[in-house]
Amino acid sequence: MHKIFTMPFAQVYQHYVKKIERKGRSVKELHEVITWLTGFSEAALKKHIKTETTFKDFFKVAKLNKNAKLITGTICGVKIEDIEEPLMKKIRYMDKIVDELAKGRPMEKILRKKD
Repeated sequence: MHKIFTMPFAQVYQHYVKKIERKGRSVKELHEVITWLTGFSEAALKKHIKTETTFKDFFKVAKLNKNAKLITGTICGVKIEDIEEPLMKKIRYMDKIVDELAKGRPMEKILRKKD
């Protein structure tokens, strides 16, 4: 089992916040992309952060967006499409959309909205 599976989501969330704020994006935007991916309400997301839910438990109760499969590309040197472990793929989906947010990608593109 990967170490990240048992890591509290809140621990990585702090890094996400620092990353996006350094690039001029807001926590509100970060929450928008995370809630889009996971199906969590704002209140549920805050509860997972406060209670330090592990990534494994966080994604166990998440209802992944049906368009999440449209998230492709490379994160940490690995193509998302090539990741076979389902939990790791979900974690990398989140890493990728947070990365896209930090890089200034338009919200419509991050949320994989059809034209």
